Amino acid sequence: MPAWTIRNALEEDVQNVLRLWAGAGGTPSVSDTPEALALLLSRDPQSVLLAESRDGLVGALIAAWDGWRGSFYRLAVDPGSRRLGIATALVREGEQRLRERGAVRLTAIVSDEDPAALGFWEAAGYARQRHRARFVRSARD
Repeated sequence: MPAWTIRNALEEDVQNVLRLWAGAGGTPSVSDTPEALALLLSRDPQSVLLAESRDGLVGALIAAWDGWRGSFYRLAVDPGSRRLGIATALVREGEQRLRERGAVRLTAIVSDEDPAALGFWEAAGYARQRHRARFVRSARD
């Protein structure tokens, strides 16, 4: 039996999630704000999964459903809790939840500058998409 449980994030978890993301070494993005995370949770309370041990938050994953496909963002595990299966458990729970919502395709947005992250997603059964580029623009422009 794992030493953690997985649950939906609540609005009161926002600051702890942001701290986890920072402590896990992820590259901050423009949407890593308390307001943006609270808005996501208000629009889709099932979108942020947390792994919690008796010591507190040890992992997080955004498992977003846009009505067409499921997407994973911001997978993070506390450095002191890595290699225990937490990331895999979060992804498998996210997959199940997204399938239940109707997703037939799952994608993961992963930094191509993080070899450990790329290796994790490949080991989890995901293939890097060929012949596609992602274009981004700030919505504030």
